[in-house]
Amino acid sequence: MSTITERPVSNSAGQPPVRTVPGAPVAPRRDVRAVVSAYVSLTKPRIVELLLVTTVPAMMLAEGGLPSLWLMAVVLVGGSLAAGAASVLNCYIDRDIDQLMRRTKRRPLPTHTVSPRSALVFGLVLAVVSVTLMAVFTNLLAAGLTLAAIAYYDLVYTLWLKRTTPQNTFWGGACGAAPVLIGWAAVTGSLAPAAWALFAVVFFWQMPHFYPLAMKYKADYARAGIPMLPVVASARRVNAEIIGFAWLTLLSSLAVWPLGMSAIYGVTALLSGGVFVYEAHRLCRQVASGGAVRPMRLFHWSYVYLTILFAAVAVDALV
Repeated sequence: MSTITERPVSNSAGQPPVRTVPGAPVAPRRDVRAVVSAYVSLTKPRIVELLLVTTVPAMMLAEGGLPSLWLMAVVLVGGSLAAGAASVLNCYIDRDIDQLMRRTKRRPLPTHTVSPRSALVFGLVLAVVSVTLMAVFTNLLAAGLTLAAIAYYDLVYTLWLKRTTPQNTFWGGACGAAPVLIGWAAVTGSLAPAAWALFAVVFFWQMPHFYPLAMKYKADYARAGIPMLPVVASARRVNAEIIGFAWLTLLSSLAVWPLGMSAIYGVTALLSGGVFVYEAHRLCRQVASGGAVRPMRLFHWSYVYLTILFAAVAVDALV
């Protein structure tokens, strides 16, 4: 009689049963590292990076120097959990269209690495923990803004705007700019004109930042039925919005200058913003000419620009 037995093992990927030898240690059903990696990827860490880039300098400007390390730690942990929660819930809501798009079909839900129910529970837990942290250790304004940002991103943008209007990026821009207000509120318990000016910078920045990505994956969005502007509008219209919002980003950054900032910030905002506007014009000229188009150049530079600008905010606050 054979000493090898066959035991059915629950497997969401549909793999064959695992053959085991009696008395031998049983291997885990799934690689723990792979599962952890899948859950981390649901939080979209690149978005969390953006939160850190904008939140810390805003806190420093609000404080007029370096806030307490405890407060910074609470806001960064709470803010990171909030951004992660919004992204996880976004992945849960968008699982139907993610499987249709080349850019997103390898995410954990389309590949069945994480079940929809597990993703939903994970996202809700992150949201509750993040808002609770902010409420207990900062103030109610910061906690309220955190909750509002999560709700707006998932319920208003993801469920409604993204699927119904080509202006989804514009109307959804408040979510990406919210960390500036949250960081400021955590320090002061209020919102000053400088906070709103920095909010405007990040808000307007998102259109020339995201439209190039939507241009590159235009066929993906069309296949999924998502009316991103480059999918439904003419190249002339897209070019006009990219250039217009790039200039509004530059002007908003300069509007921060007279609100207590020094020449360190002002010169940096002028030079880095000038390059940002130039790159926006370069992309639009490529599109208008009908030649080779490199939209990701502007997409990647937009990250560099925002990092440089908010680094200048931090330096200015210290000096």
